[in-house]
Amino acid sequence: MDSGNRWLVLAVVSSALLLIVIDMTVLYTALPRLTAELDATPSEKLWIVNAYALTVAGLLPASGALGDRFGPRVMFLGGLLVFGAASLLAAFAPTPEVLIAGRVALAIGAAMMMPATLAIIRHTFEDDAERNFAIGVWAAVASGGAAFGPILGGILLEFFWWGSVFLINVPIVLIAFVAGLLIVGKQASEGGHPFSLSASVQIMVGLVATTLAIKEFGKPVPSFAVAIIAASVGVGFIALFIRGQRRATHPMLDLRVFANPAFSSAVIAALFAAACLMGLSLAMTQRFQLVMGLSPLQAGIQLLPLPLASFAAGPLTGRLITRIGDRILLPVGMGAIALGLGLHLVSISSLPIQILALTLVGIGVGMTMTTASASIMHNAPRESASTAASVEEVSYELGGAIGVTVFGSILAAVYARSYEAPSSLADVGPSALGIDQALQHAEAAGAAASAQLLDAANAAFETSFIAVLGVALGLLAVGLALIVRMNRRPA
Repeated sequence: MDSGNRWLVLAVVSSALLLIVIDMTVLYTALPRLTAELDATPSEKLWIVNAYALTVAGLLPASGALGDRFGPRVMFLGGLLVFGAASLLAAFAPTPEVLIAGRVALAIGAAMMMPATLAIIRHTFEDDAERNFAIGVWAAVASGGAAFGPILGGILLEFFWWGSVFLINVPIVLIAFVAGLLIVGKQASEGGHPFSLSASVQIMVGLVATTLAIKEFGKPVPSFAVAIIAASVGVGFIALFIRGQRRATHPMLDLRVFANPAFSSAVIAALFAAACLMGLSLAMTQRFQLVMGLSPLQAGIQLLPLPLASFAAGPLTGRLITRIGDRILLPVGMGAIALGLGLHLVSISSLPIQILALTLVGIGVGMTMTTASASIMHNAPRESASTAASVEEVSYELGGAIGVTVFGSILAAVYARSYEAPSSLADVGPSALGIDQALQHAEAAGAAASAQLLDAANAAFETSFIAVLGVALGLLAVGLALIVRMNRRPA
């Protein structure tokens, strides 16, 4: 492909990817306002948030297989059209039910595009060094872009109504569609990649049920019956999918690729990095807003060193992969995340150290996600590029869900155990349940009582935040040990 054209292709797929990852987090800022204006119930509010992640996770494997069968360009352009139409539906939704439908449609478009973006890069860049750099740009957008969602949402809500967080997608989709139609080359399917409707349904049900179980366990008051049933269904259908793929003469996903230690260690690294990124983002934004009293926009700005460092680290890592290799860069990336967390743990109240810690975490996330993505794409057959990309993105989605659930549960549990009610107050109300409840209770109390309640709640939350950092370090240590051990095996 012409030198200029292939970099334009990278710009087009990166802009589409940025829309997808921002849409995962931009809703957090607008959620209080839109739920009030649409009069959404707590259950509807939950589905407005969860419908997107559940649908994306379930459809990624089938989308990847279809991309290999019909070409990633077809899936990419089709996904843009679906995403644009869904953005209009969500922006002007008159009821919570319509907004939930719009979120599902947005997720369908996102699932169509996500594997296609990485597969298009795999097909477009033939030189290994250029491809690694391009994948670094892709990974930087994927890992760092989500952190800009709350910032963009805060800016839009300063001047416009809540629907603007969806409506802004439309002009970008139109530009990306026209550009994609003109410059993204047609990658013909190489021999007709196998696609099985029954296998697609099995893995979709398995992943949706598993993700639902993870999210249910993470609720403040989970329904253990729902969580156990969902987990059982998820594990059962995933087992059916694996059994069917092993027996198939022409499987939709060739599971033998996981026998390659470079491929499987990259999947594990993506899972752990995503868990730490999403879980810590949740914990830190809550701390910034609930303890430090920052607005959503200010909290997003406070996190800015992380995505900026990730944006810088991705392309730079892409340049280094060819020279150094993924066996070294994967552990180094995860080690940088651990170093940043450890530094933050040592001094959580110092702003300069916090900026340095977030920068190290961002560098580590960018390095890990870039190396993992490049390793997955290089160690999968060229004709299965979209399917391989879907595996990487499923690990990212599940890792994010696990991180939010685990760290959110730790925040709640440690807060409840460490909360010490002021001895001078006879009625502490619901303050021991969570810092949100403590803030609400403090507003209704007198000045003196309010100050004591806030001091007790802040102290309990700081203890729970330190526990989250400690658990994150432990998870990274486990991930590092797994990757180092797997990389000792011959390729």
